[in-house]
Amino acid sequence: MIDTATIRVRGGDGGNGIVGFHHEKFLPKGGPSGGDGGRGGNVGLEADRSLNTLLAFRYKKSFTAEAGGRGSSNKKHGRDAPDVVLKVPIGTLVHKVSEQSGTEQLVGDLKGHWQQIIVARGGRGGLGNAHFVSPVNQEPLLAEAGDGGEQSLLRLELKLLADVGIVGMPNAGKSSLLAAISAARPKVAAYPFTTLEPVLGVVEWNRKGLVAVDIPGLIEGAHAGAGLGHDFLRHIERTRAIVHLVDGSESDPATLVEAINRELELFNPALLQRPQILVVNKVDLPEVAERKESITRQLAKFAGQGSRPSDRSEYRVEARLLFVSAATHEGIEALIPAMFDLVDRAVATEAWPVMPEGPEEVPVLRPRPRMEGGGAEADGGAFRVTHRRAIRLAMGSDLSLWRTRLQLRKQLDRMGVTKELQRLGVKAGDIVRMGEKEVIWE
Repeated sequence: MIDTATIRVRGGDGGNGIVGFHHEKFLPKGGPSGGDGGRGGNVGLEADRSLNTLLAFRYKKSFTAEAGGRGSSNKKHGRDAPDVVLKVPIGTLVHKVSEQSGTEQLVGDLKGHWQQIIVARGGRGGLGNAHFVSPVNQEPLLAEAGDGGEQSLLRLELKLLADVGIVGMPNAGKSSLLAAISAARPKVAAYPFTTLEPVLGVVEWNRKGLVAVDIPGLIEGAHAGAGLGHDFLRHIERTRAIVHLVDGSESDPATLVEAINRELELFNPALLQRPQILVVNKVDLPEVAERKESITRQLAKFAGQGSRPSDRSEYRVEARLLFVSAATHEGIEALIPAMFDLVDRAVATEAWPVMPEGPEEVPVLRPRPRMEGGGAEADGGAFRVTHRRAIRLAMGSDLSLWRTRLQLRKQLDRMGVTKELQRLGVKAGDIVRMGEKEVIWE
């Protein structure tokens, strides 16, 4: 099962605005008419209930949206690029990874079908020269280049969404139980660790349904990653209740129950606040049927059926103990309604939240931060302009024309870039870099 994936996403660059002038018969002074560039495409993620793994991201790990279209004459706007929407399973957590420090930030938790999140925004389109007309400049020669698209390194982590998680030691019969209560058909065999990935099944009863997940066998040290512990334990965090399956043929079932609960607690203490039903499997075996009363006494401290309150374990477990046979379906008719009752009460009381804390549920629209830069900086023996709009103007204009350079200089004056360059000691003849272009300061 593909539970995690690391991908790189990049929004499309914005299209360039253009320098253009209206030409039409009988209109010799049509004026500036350069159109704006189109917006670059966004990259987004969308939860899709038809998916259950991140397998698609094993083979392709880089996704880039298209660039916006270039503006055209007669103030025509460039084409906005389409968005790229990547489908992921419900229950996918989205972490943004810093390539400098390696730290991660949770930026999305896709819990519902069709829920979307934008992970890389496309760049804004540049303005055409029609936007730079002023009373003192009737023939602007400046246009903006489009903004670059955002890019991010993301780690996707899938946590299955289920109402009930079935846990227990290897070979306790979890897969057989899931097959007995649902239409799921997991692999079943007479050896431990048969199940190598969590399997979901829908359980139906009284015109209602719930989702159960078979968590592959846990072993001692699973909380620290022993076996495949971390890969499986993360899925328990998304369940409302736990069916704790015990192999009735084992000589000391109480020790096994305590061992599994200890692993759950060490991985995440909140897991022991989820209600559990203790289910003893393999009651169809004669030796288990004969020991039914003995097993009940051994597990009484966990199931709250002991004669003294002091017999209760420190673990919070549902006060009931059931015996079933996944092979012959004995006891299944009592287990299924007990599972539904457990989930209904968990939802009603909200005592055991399904989701860990994450980003806010309701998206809040906020203005994008203005990141214009500090103005300018020294760059070896030259100078570099860092003001983003100044860079876009330089990149979108033809600086080989002296009139264009003169208009750009006036814009730099208004932006405060000239003052910053003068503070750094710029003088006539120095090289000033703006994006990928260089000019001689005049």
